[in-house]
Amino acid sequence: QVQLVESGGGLVQPGGSLRLSCAASGSIFMINVMGWYRQAPGKERELVATVITSVGITNYADSVKGRFTISRDNAKNTVYLQMNSLKPEDTAVYYCNAKVVGVDRMLGTYWGQGTQVTVSS
Repeated sequence: QVQLVESGGGLVQPGGSLRLSCAASGSIFMINVMGWYRQAPGKERELVATVITSVGITNYADSVKGRFTISRDNAKNTVYLQMNSLKPEDTAVYYCNAKVVGVDRMLGTYWGQGTQVTVSS
């Protein structure tokens, strides 16, 4: 009943920038938290950044702090990840995540399909 649609992935050179977007739609009352996770080949999925949507409080993995910025547009139920100074080790599938309160006032966790980010010369 809730869908997350991601966009913005692609191929970029080291030191370059990329912006990911994720829009939530469906039977949404409100979204408590939105965030980004990533999974590289042979590794477990890891948290990249989250934002508490109502107040804008953010949290970042140490590996991306100072380079990535998470933001949200609550009116559009959309979260962004601005990625600057990209490194090859940032290469991964990036997944959008949202903790959503539905119109039935039930809390659920939802995932996007993932978008590939490749950082390579």
